[in-house]
Amino acid sequence: MEHQNKLRISLIQYDVIWEDAKANQNYLDDLLKEHKSDIILLPEMFASGFSMNVDLIAEKPFGNSFQWMQKKAKELNSAIAGSISTKENDKFFNRFYFVCPTGSIYIYDKKHLFSYGKEAGVYSAGDDIVTIDYKGWQIRPIVCYDLRFPVWIRNTKENPYDLILCNASWPKARREAWISLLKARAIENMAFVAGVNRIGVDGYNLEYQGDSHLFNTLGQDSETINNHPEILQFEIDKEEQDKTRHHFNFLNDRDSFYFG
Repeated sequence: MEHQNKLRISLIQYDVIWEDAKANQNYLDDLLKEHKSDIILLPEMFASGFSMNVDLIAEKPFGNSFQWMQKKAKELNSAIAGSISTKENDKFFNRFYFVCPTGSIYIYDKKHLFSYGKEAGVYSAGDDIVTIDYKGWQIRPIVCYDLRFPVWIRNTKENPYDLILCNASWPKARREAWISLLKARAIENMAFVAGVNRIGVDGYNLEYQGDSHLFNTLGQDSETINNHPEILQFEIDKEEQDKTRHHFNFLNDRDSFYFG
């Protein structure tokens, strides 16, 4: 299996077109044309926006938007990650797909459903922690509200990881919480944390400012390596992370958590 010390991660921060998968796919086709990266991370429910109108937007497993992700991953030779409203066995899931250019697929169903936004009354929660093995990196996917729950995301001896990928639809009104929580998860887990959020105004008239970030192992903001307003690209270094972890050894002092 390929091992790569450095990864380029692109956070796609754009105004998701409300409840229109085809329009979002067309927009992203133009935006990502010939884009070079190792991982491209899209916002939560990138095909529809964070809508509870599941009868209109929900897709079957491995449906149209997933197939678009497959095609784009192969075309760009990059992993594509994002969540899609999905219907399976008469239940609805906020399902995160990580699609590798080789064809490998990882699936994570959002664990913590946003009851304040009525998500918990429409969608079903996932139960499984998922760790992605990609180019020698161990990656933990989470979706939006999961970010508030540190025990679920804890970097443990049983489920270790190097990088958190968090995609979100996090409104401007709570932007300070978004930024603070991304940073906290990086510090406490000694991991890189990449968080992408949408911009614009959604169908519920909620405003989003983006504030997409990548924090390093010590919780420091990383600098972008391009100047595109909707594509924030970063490069992360595994050797740098290993040196920092070995120097401080904070993870050796962590508590143990058990899910019963």
